[in-house]
Amino acid sequence: MNPHVITAKSTLDKKSKINNTLLERHQRNGNYFWRIISLLAVFFILGIIGFVMKLNSGFNDKVIWGYYAAMFAFILTTAQAAPMVAIAPRLAKAHWRRPISRTAEIWSIVGLFNLILFIPILWVLPSLEDRRRSLWFWDAAPGFESVPVFSPHIWTTLALCSLVFIGIMLLWLSALPDLALIRDKGTGWQQKVAKKLSKNWIGTSKQWHWLYHRLGILGALYFAMMVFVHFLISIDFLLVLVPGWIDALLPITHAANALQAGVATMMLTMFCLRKFGGYKDYIGYDQVWGLGKLLFALSLLWFWFWFSSFNVFWYGKKPNELSVIDLLTTGPYLIIFIGVFLLNFVFPLFMMIWNPIRRSFWGPPLIAVGVIIGTFLDRIRLYVAAYSVPGIGDPNVSKHALPTHSLPTHLPEISDVFIMLGYISGSILVFMLATKIIPVINIWEQREVVMYEIHKKFHRTEVKILGKPD
Repeated sequence: MNPHVITAKSTLDKKSKINNTLLERHQRNGNYFWRIISLLAVFFILGIIGFVMKLNSGFNDKVIWGYYAAMFAFILTTAQAAPMVAIAPRLAKAHWRRPISRTAEIWSIVGLFNLILFIPILWVLPSLEDRRRSLWFWDAAPGFESVPVFSPHIWTTLALCSLVFIGIMLLWLSALPDLALIRDKGTGWQQKVAKKLSKNWIGTSKQWHWLYHRLGILGALYFAMMVFVHFLISIDFLLVLVPGWIDALLPITHAANALQAGVATMMLTMFCLRKFGGYKDYIGYDQVWGLGKLLFALSLLWFWFWFSSFNVFWYGKKPNELSVIDLLTTGPYLIIFIGVFLLNFVFPLFMMIWNPIRRSFWGPPLIAVGVIIGTFLDRIRLYVAAYSVPGIGDPNVSKHALPTHSLPTHLPEISDVFIMLGYISGSILVFMLATKIIPVINIWEQREVVMYEIHKKFHRTEVKILGKPD
């Protein structure tokens, strides 16, 4: 028989097996999954209770909303940065990201949840009329009002909405071929939902060309908008709240931290899918090593950005600069900073250069857990400290310097604990519910990679050779 015919038949058999296996696994409804959903729902209800408790205190005192703002920033830094794991390697045409690209894209839907959490922070942030520090040029004198007094609220909201919209469109476009597969071969309510979402997808050459083109454009737009959102959030809802804090690197530092936390989020998600989701055949060493290299590089980048900012304040030694160092690093949040420094830089650096850990399935995910915890502590260190600074009306605080005495550590109340537990659970809950509608493993990309691979004899063994798409 012609070897090309055998190869074509083998390729078709592999594609058919991938379709059947992943489709069956997607439509499987296990009790274990719904038990986790129920537990997360209970924790999320606690978060709602904590939010109601906060509402009783009103929006005038921003100090009590510090942990709430930190939770919003934490979800923005982790879940909404995870899609970059699919975007960047796809633009580089890397094959190893195929089994986890859809998982990363599904995290973008958590942006809808975080957009709702963003609303109360808008009420806490004062307008420009109170003469507070701001990125926006505004003067109360008649004829000098160059921007609306609620400019931070308007433009940041539009930017965040744009990020969420682009992320959902990216997910929908990527899932179109798989939704069409569920429409044609699926069953139950998932088939009905897929029929509405798949539109007129039939897989023509024109549609595939359109899909590849749009995925590239949306991926680039998502990255650009993510950086822009971090720029606005880090300035309007963080830096301007601390008199004397002037750091030109903070916006890009905030975004770089998000890339590190996004990779860590995907590393942990990938480990759970392999260990508990039944995707051991699709998630292997290539994915662990690929994300591990990114996590190692971004951990080094974390130190570079932090030290570049810290060195300017430490070397200048102006009174207002020393007071900022005291507030954020050596003062009331010193213990938290030490934890952040160890978990986001020291541990990844020294553990990822140790081969037994780097080459294992459990080592990089364990480091990722540390990075996520470190990022969580870092958001608390920055946002709780910034929101605990008294307003400009306080006689001990000027527009350009913090008070000479150290501010006390703002410890979480029971409502803060409920909010932290509930909103993290709510993010995971939204992600897991989305996986029941859209397959967590990209089926069409798994079929596609079969066409790029061949097996050839190499000395006494056989190796797999992967081609690069044009």
